[in-house]
Amino acid sequence: MSTAASQAEGHSGRDRWQRAWSEAEQQGRVRGADFTTLSGVPTDPVYGPADESVDPRMDRIGWPGEFPYTRGLYATGYRGRPFTIRQFAGFGNAQQTNERYKMILAAGGGGLSVAFDMPTLMGRDSDDAMSVGEVGHCGVAIDSAADMEILFDQIDLSQVTTSMTISGPAVPIFCMYVVAAERQGVDPATLNGTLQTDIYKEYIAQKEWIFAPEPHLRLIGDLMEHTSAKIPAYKPLSVSGYHIREAGATAAQELAFTLADGFGYVELGLARGLDVNVFAPGLSFFFDAHIDFFEEIAKFRAARRIWARWLRDRYGATSPKAQWLRFHTQTAGVSLTAQQPYNNVVRTAVEAMAAILGGTNSLHTNALDETLALPTERSAEIALRTQQVLAEESGVLNVADPLGGSWYVEALTDRLEAEAEAIFEQITEMGAKDGATHPIGPVTSGLLRGIEDGWFTGEIADSSFRYQQQLEAGEKRVVGVNCHTNTVTEELEILRVSHEVEREQVRVLAERRAARDSDRVQQTLAELVEVARGDGNMIEPMLAAVRAEATLGEICDALRAEWGTYAEPARF
Repeated sequence: MSTAASQAEGHSGRDRWQRAWSEAEQQGRVRGADFTTLSGVPTDPVYGPADESVDPRMDRIGWPGEFPYTRGLYATGYRGRPFTIRQFAGFGNAQQTNERYKMILAAGGGGLSVAFDMPTLMGRDSDDAMSVGEVGHCGVAIDSAADMEILFDQIDLSQVTTSMTISGPAVPIFCMYVVAAERQGVDPATLNGTLQTDIYKEYIAQKEWIFAPEPHLRLIGDLMEHTSAKIPAYKPLSVSGYHIREAGATAAQELAFTLADGFGYVELGLARGLDVNVFAPGLSFFFDAHIDFFEEIAKFRAARRIWARWLRDRYGATSPKAQWLRFHTQTAGVSLTAQQPYNNVVRTAVEAMAAILGGTNSLHTNALDETLALPTERSAEIALRTQQVLAEESGVLNVADPLGGSWYVEALTDRLEAEAEAIFEQITEMGAKDGATHPIGPVTSGLLRGIEDGWFTGEIADSSFRYQQQLEAGEKRVVGVNCHTNTVTEELEILRVSHEVEREQVRVLAERRAARDSDRVQQTLAELVEVARGDGNMIEPMLAAVRAEATLGEICDALRAEWGTYAEPARF
């Protein structure tokens, strides 16, 4: 691009941004706040190159609110809408977690994010033999719609957005959420929130699946159809890179594997005959914010740019909202250390700042004791206050993409984008190597082949092993672990979930089973299986089973009996 052309692009880009900003102001979409520095110096909403020296890369960097969205989705940045403070919480039974949610909301949290216990994540009831010793220990136990009612007791589901981090049994859990809303008197059509539902990352990293890939994709496609038609504001898929990164992936692998998963779900929606401009806005993302400050900022900026370009150029999305990559961020659990745990407050603050500077739409900050146990109320409050200090005191919300144009950040953004594109090419080549592409699409074909061949698992394992070698050799340094190890820190008091929680959960579940209409439960489960044998949408019959108080385990067991379960292929 010539200098003159670059200058013309710079002028037109700034003009476009100014028009978008003025429109937002006129419509009242700019917050009334103090947008000055601590010393009282006014700050502009955005900064860019001077007209006479426009950066030749402006077509890739752009301006906030315009394609390719490198600098953010909105012309107003956080002056229009700050990131949502969405703290992840769940432990014990529904009543205990409900109390924690009320504490979070009262302390200024803007949204809720549900952590489920391991039996729930695996589609098992609390009285299942495989659930013994795990009920309520890594999240909240949910067996039926009755538990979901208690979980959100006195929390108006028409007024709060809720994210639910669950994939294998995500669809029956969603149905329980809908039924809980109905029992509150809330019209399900008005619900707004996010369900993870990302089964690809389970096969790649977290390993919490139930069925083989095809039945899971069937359920996800049914959910996409249902929400697109009946709950338009609800986001049925949160494509998760967080667990991929936590398993040991590099930043580039997290970026590439996550976006490839997202492309697979776009192909699924298109294969179902859905309009990409309608269903794509219902896809959101969930990323890790790790400790390498600038690399993480670059990763988030590259993610927006790649997604916008692929959605427009490869999948035909013409609506800006369909090209937007909206994402939630959680600070890195794997960066937390059991040694000198108070250092984790600092790590979390650095990671949270990277997420904000990268333009996250919502944020969870980990608690200092999460490497040892579930957070105490005290550590949960510190984690929440970390976000609030950054939002209220640091000035980071004043300017959209304040690091845009930094030579270092832009070079890292370009580098991560190029590495991700190379990985996309590998994935599509894997899917085409036997000459038979999956009918859903070419990226889907590569994803399924990479899962079956153990390629994703192997790539992450190799990256994790390399990092561990560097850590043990002292090439990578972690304070309190392999350097600066002297400490005066005393042992922390940690949250311990009593085994009485499991005994009580099992007792209540037995009472509910005895009180319900068992014939109605069996009838609705049989009707669900009948639909599963055909090609109808399974959401309505599953809702009927949930309304009859069928349990999560009963629903999943009925489908296990029909579809079978999945075992990961051995890889040596």
